[in-house]
Amino acid sequence: MRDAGLAVTEVADHTDFPEMLDGRVKTLHPKIHGGILGRRDLDAHRMAMEAHDIAPIDLVVVNLYPFQETVARGADFDECVENIDIGGPALIRAAAKNHDFVTVVTDPSDYEAVMAEMAENDGATSTELRRRLAAAAFARTAGYDSNIAAWFEIQRGEVFPHRMAGSGTLKQKLRYGENPHQEAAVYLSGMGRPGVALANQIQGKELSYNNINDTDAAFELVAEFQEPAVAIIKHANPCGVAVGDTPLDAYRQAHACDPVSAFGGIVALNRTLDGDTARAIGEIFVEVVIAPEADPDARAVFAEKKNLRLLLTGDMPDPAAVGMNMKTIAGGFLMQGRDTGRITRDDLKFVTQRVPTDKEIEDMLFAFKVCKHTKSNAIIYVRDGVTVGIGAGQMSRVDSSRIAAEKAKDQLGTAGSVVASDAFFPFADGLIAAIEAGATAVIQPGGSIRDEEVIAAADEAGVAMAFTGMRHFRH
Repeated sequence: MRDAGLAVTEVADHTDFPEMLDGRVKTLHPKIHGGILGRRDLDAHRMAMEAHDIAPIDLVVVNLYPFQETVARGADFDECVENIDIGGPALIRAAAKNHDFVTVVTDPSDYEAVMAEMAENDGATSTELRRRLAAAAFARTAGYDSNIAAWFEIQRGEVFPHRMAGSGTLKQKLRYGENPHQEAAVYLSGMGRPGVALANQIQGKELSYNNINDTDAAFELVAEFQEPAVAIIKHANPCGVAVGDTPLDAYRQAHACDPVSAFGGIVALNRTLDGDTARAIGEIFVEVVIAPEADPDARAVFAEKKNLRLLLTGDMPDPAAVGMNMKTIAGGFLMQGRDTGRITRDDLKFVTQRVPTDKEIEDMLFAFKVCKHTKSNAIIYVRDGVTVGIGAGQMSRVDSSRIAAEKAKDQLGTAGSVVASDAFFPFADGLIAAIEAGATAVIQPGGSIRDEEVIAAADEAGVAMAFTGMRHFRH
């Protein structure tokens, strides 16, 4: 402020008390807090302020110590603690409490509105503005404190503390929610995970609630794969997933799984979007395309499709990164860790007389990853790194098996494929339906009281089967 040419009075000069304890005690003084908290409409307050030479303070603008930024750059424990602001939140809360007389500003985006009102009202601000800023101020300190509380719990290794603190910053209000009669908005958690919330929207219409939800599901799915991968999502379920030598190869195979459902869907890539892939995607109507980056050719192709939303994230999310998922329920909410479970070849337990081939094992692991991102009950048929049939969200696992095979009949077919189930087969009927559809190998968690019956059915058909010991329910 001094460098900008403004007249500045040091806090110590105002309070006649030196800053001390390495700056930990500076603004915590009656001349500061009395000036903020004193009510101008009460004689007793005015008299006390005059008696103690406390000048009123009408405007409080505070930028808090950068605690989150300090944590984000990997500072050690002591440095993070030193970046916990004490005086700042106290000033903010005091000013917000006395908002009838004091204007408090905690976000630079509000500077313009405050200055405009001051210019129009001879230095004063309206009650309406002060109350809005007071509400924002309390939300600011609540969010700041919740970030500190969450950090402390992480340092302690506590996953589910006695009192859960959380916060978010409004990114944008949406036209409506899942349906037009529902209100909705997007909030940022501050976690910095690459994805739809932090993506740069290059072009296209405003994202809807459903667009955001589906795009998140699609991008998290393709993040599971090291090879070039494409996922096409509709209503939060995959309708085609494939890996290939190139993004174009992966897209064409993913689209071939269920081209009817792909219409109006979400396309996610884990590689830079190139022009050839963009042209192939542009052959049908899609709502959103999300990728870590897009080359100039791809951007030019999509520029001709004004309504298509192109989102670029700059990076891919880490599927193994620890995090939490929250779901609201009546009277509270559920918290659980993200499903970071991953199965490798070494984790598989082969339980049938025939051991699967190397190619079958590769497809089985691919299919089980897709299961993880498909609504339960989930059955996934895969052949050569491509989904050929997907059954999702059915109340019966046997129905999922049959639906997936039925949908595949007119497209890629399930003959010679492997099949993955997100949970164990409670009866042999679901497995038999998959065998009848042409599956030659099966991957499932195992653990049913009827496992021996299911294994016997696989052996009778000459089908190989592996147990993972890990379930992937997704509701």
